[in-house]
Amino acid sequence: MNKNIKKIVLKFIPIIAWPFNVIPDDWRRNILFTFLVIESRIKNPKYALKNLLQLKDKLDLLINERALIYGGGEHPKHILMKYHDYFISNIPNGSNVLDLGCGYGAVARSIAMNVRGVNVTGIENNKERFNQAKLNNNLKNLDFIYGDVLEITNNTKCDVIVMSNILEHIDERVKFLRKIKELFTPKIILIRVPLFERSWEIAFRKELGINYFSDSTHYIEHTIEEFRNEMTDASLKIDDMQISWGEIWAKCRP
Repeated sequence: MNKNIKKIVLKFIPIIAWPFNVIPDDWRRNILFTFLVIESRIKNPKYALKNLLQLKDKLDLLINERALIYGGGEHPKHILMKYHDYFISNIPNGSNVLDLGCGYGAVARSIAMNVRGVNVTGIENNKERFNQAKLNNNLKNLDFIYGDVLEITNNTKCDVIVMSNILEHIDERVKFLRKIKELFTPKIILIRVPLFERSWEIAFRKELGINYFSDSTHYIEHTIEEFRNEMTDASLKIDDMQISWGEIWAKCRP
């Protein structure tokens, strides 16, 4: 949708939505469910399932958008999943840390605040997220750089690289991992990626021939075997690997 049109639509949503506020919550849910029941009876089960699952994707977008607003700009999953703790617990005191694709800086900020003596640099190529990260930063041991990590020319070296939900957004992942090893010479690389085997529905979506990724910009959502193979191909040794919240968490080293 064109951004200007989207702004106009969002502006008028409160007016459009007013009549719905008069209808009790249970009634609204039942009305919506009735439409979904009708949708599920159109044509054959495969057709209906594909449509319903694609509708679910759109519902997930709304849920995540509302969750961000609920969390005051930070997704509640950061607190509920406590996934910052994995990175914090695997970073030695006094390390120089690079958080690649740091988004609005939530993980980088947690590391800077909770690991003694660290210096953390977050790198982000989305201008809006970068600006948010800079705006929220008041820590002396935390900085942010805007740009593509492979085009940074200041020869930054580091002890630890953090990639939280980043690798799945990269097409040539093995080549990328080899390149960042060459550029930054890290001792530890901490990786978090979504797991393909997190639900039967993921495999079923693949069988139906529809998107089974949790994000449309993903190139892959790894099976455990695929992840192990890519780390081997990139000449990385997995020191620790855990499965939690439907994701792979790994501590690797060259």
